Amino acid sequence: MHETERLLLKVLDRSHAEQVLDYYVRNKDFLKEWESLRGKEFYTQSCQEQLLDEDFRDMENNISLKLWIYKKEDTGRIIGMVTFTNIVRGVFLSCFLGYKLDKDEINKGCMTEAVAKGIDIMFEDYGLHRIEANIMPKNVRSLRVVNKLGFYNEGTARDYLKINGKWEDHVHMVLLNKRAHKV
Repeated sequence: MHETERLLLKVLDRSHAEQVLDYYVRNKDFLKEWESLRGKEFYTQSCQEQLLDEDFRDMENNISLKLWIYKKEDTGRIIGMVTFTNIVRGVFLSCFLGYKLDKDEINKGCMTEAVAKGIDIMFEDYGLHRIEANIMPKNVRSLRVVNKLGFYNEGTARDYLKINGKWEDHVHMVLLNKRAHKV
């Protein structure tokens, strides 16, 4: 578990599937615009248990880290998540950043706070050199988060991901580790 001023960031196992499912059900319509199409099975506890098992296995293999976000005053309700995937070692020392937040928590600074903590973990604990975030140009709130945290634009990837059934361009945002880190 990791802590910020207002938030707790936790790695979850399958015993938290009900909380994760609650988060996704509450935010189904809100997240639809920004994610791949989800079938009915996704919105079941058994599917979330399986996905949490996969997340935990990937974390144990050091290829990803998913941190679920809670407010300190409400540790029973997930308000979002920050994920670092495709962690590559060797001469690359890089990963991809993804995040999502509860519809009722936007524009309160929670995501910027959580992502900043995640960046610290990736750069300091994992010793990475580069974090990449690919964001749809119309996702202004998400672009604002990475801009506040010092990411820079490396260009636009055309038809990069299929989101909500449609191929979408993404702005390729990058943050380099300017701190001393392990090799």
